[in-house]
Amino acid sequence: MSEQSPDQSPDQSPEQPRDERGKRPAGPVRKTVVIAGGTDGMGRAVALARLARGDAVTVVGSSAAKGEALLADAGHAPGLRFLRADLSSTAEVERVAARIAEHHRSVDALALFANRHSPRRRETPEGLEYTFSLYYLSRYLLGRRLRPLLDAAPRPVIVNVAGVGNTAGRVHWDDPQLTRRYGQVRAQLQAGRANDLLGVAFAESAAGRARYVLYHPGFTRSGLDSVSNPAVRGAIRVLGRFFARPVEEAVRPVLAWIDEPPTAALTANDRGRPVPPDLPTLDPAAARRLAVYTEGLLDRG
Repeated sequence: MSEQSPDQSPDQSPEQPRDERGKRPAGPVRKTVVIAGGTDGMGRAVALARLARGDAVTVVGSSAAKGEALLADAGHAPGLRFLRADLSSTAEVERVAARIAEHHRSVDALALFANRHSPRRRETPEGLEYTFSLYYLSRYLLGRRLRPLLDAAPRPVIVNVAGVGNTAGRVHWDDPQLTRRYGQVRAQLQAGRANDLLGVAFAESAAGRARYVLYHPGFTRSGLDSVSNPAVRGAIRVLGRFFARPVEEAVRPVLAWIDEPPTAALTANDRGRPVPPDLPTLDPAAARRLAVYTEGLLDRG
């Protein structure tokens, strides 16, 4: 897998410029931001917005062409770094986390967007169901492998963009890898509910400083090309033209959470509304059960 980045040495975070007396000027502190799934839609919009603000941004994506396009649109900003990787592979996630640790001593924000629809069941190089591995497991691993870097930042935050507040779907405990009854929607809903539980388990562990945000942006004009069926993709585009939220509006809360992380260990937000913590999809016992299952998967790998 290829990687592109400006010629930079490892650092903790972007250095604020100083005036002639050696003092940093008043204004927002520049941050180090990692974005998984940052070459399309909402992830791309967050990357460009943070770069415009002066942050150091590492974007992870699977397409070299989209990475090149992002670099070009950002004017090859020195703060932008693109890592090409297939995040459905746990080995690739581990490689990405190691590369980030080589380049930075701290990370202020980890924004998780990576997801893609798969109409047919397929497996990753590690033999795991693709949607479960990309949409859920990559987020689990990145949060844990980057936790030391997050803990080294003054006010770290993880923003997991999924479907919190939606109660459709469930974790299929008897067959989480969907070997017997696979369906594209079934796989997406299961991974979405797993991400709900991931946020609960991360916050409940209380082992680090990072605040965790689960965010459901609703139907946005983002990532329509991830749907492989041309007829379905066309229908979604038509609906999106009339009913979807603009990407710029959908990412506004994400940018705000990066600027000012919440004080609570877990924040769950569904299209601007707080999600009740007692929702069945945020059950702590289920979160612990999923964490045990996930660690077992990784141990077998």
